[in-house]
Amino acid sequence: MRLILDLARGMLSRRRRQTLVSVLGVALGVAFFIAIASLMRGFQTYFIQQVIDVQPHIVLKDETRNPLPQAAELAIPEGAVAINNVKPRERVRGIRSAGEKIAMLEAIPGAAVAPILTGAALLRFGSRDVTITVTGIEPDRYRRVANLEKDMLQGRLEDLRAAANGLIIGAALAQRLGVQLGDTVVAVSPRGVSLQMKVVGLFHTGLVSLDLSAGYTLLKVNQILQDRPNVVNQILLRLNDVTRAEPLAREIEARFGDRTESWEEQNRNILTVFVIQNAIMYSVTGAILLVAAFGIYNIISTVVFEKTRDIAILKSLGFTEGDVQRLFLVQGIIAGLLGAILGCLLGQVMIEALAQVRFRTETPAGNDRFLLARDWRIFAVASFFAVASAALAAVIPARRAARLDPVQIVRGAA
Repeated sequence: MRLILDLARGMLSRRRRQTLVSVLGVALGVAFFIAIASLMRGFQTYFIQQVIDVQPHIVLKDETRNPLPQAAELAIPEGAVAINNVKPRERVRGIRSAGEKIAMLEAIPGAAVAPILTGAALLRFGSRDVTITVTGIEPDRYRRVANLEKDMLQGRLEDLRAAANGLIIGAALAQRLGVQLGDTVVAVSPRGVSLQMKVVGLFHTGLVSLDLSAGYTLLKVNQILQDRPNVVNQILLRLNDVTRAEPLAREIEARFGDRTESWEEQNRNILTVFVIQNAIMYSVTGAILLVAAFGIYNIISTVVFEKTRDIAILKSLGFTEGDVQRLFLVQGIIAGLLGAILGCLLGQVMIEALAQVRFRTETPAGNDRFLLARDWRIFAVASFFAVASAALAAVIPARRAARLDPVQIVRGAA
């Protein structure tokens, strides 16, 4: 094998210009692959952190995914029964046996649990009215399942206990209402209950829909406001391992019967867009590497054409067809490896150059630059594709070289 490596290196070094062009083609393909993948991965990671990671990983709701089976279906389970116009049963909304379910969920290793009650309310300040969704929370539990506290501009979650009927709202909502920290607003629920609530905190998540329409108060206070004493309508879970969310949500729903949604299910449309985005990225960058592979195919084919006599001599010295084929495959792999190494260096330079770009306009989330992911796996995937495409490009000329007949070559030369 050492002899084959020496011969391959010698053949490539004698055609330095063509070898350099081929290696540069592979390197540019790898560099663009790394830069584009870093941009895409950085954006996706940022989006997940800002939109998905601020939410609980699992939400258990006070509803069922499918309607309850009717008497006719239970009586004739295998029959051709069609039931239409089934009216929903009247029931008090809320999770039944919430305390027992919370205790069971808290026993799951690596899970943090928080019960909440959500409901609509009309906030009134002076002559201005705004409809929002009020969430009743227990601060000690809620901070373990959501990242609201890191988005607080003024106040803390504990301030909900320090004031009677404390309320935390978005900074954008406060600006729309014209209120400041410490002001008192009137909250009116659909049940007609009215409470005077004091603004004790302001938050800014960067999500306009949330900053303009969400408010947080103590669970007991919201139960009074919504006229639903001792009721919770959602149980939130946050896991140490987010990949467990989907299978665990299915287990919880099968056990309790309540509709249970993971963060993946709630954001399935967004994740589908990411899959399409990645497919486009890999297609474009793969095409660049494919074009670079044609350069390697060209140089190996040229070497085979020019070294037919040398191939005949090698076979006469005892080289088998497999040895000759490996000789030219090694040349392609060497070119791919050199291109991958150089491409990784160029890719790192491109990432650092993109990181220095600044935009004049600031985004709502506070970023004025490209979002880049510096992940070693991107470099590994790019290098693998480069070496694999180089090896595939060398297969055809290598097989052609292996099939050359040394007798015919010598006769032709004579």
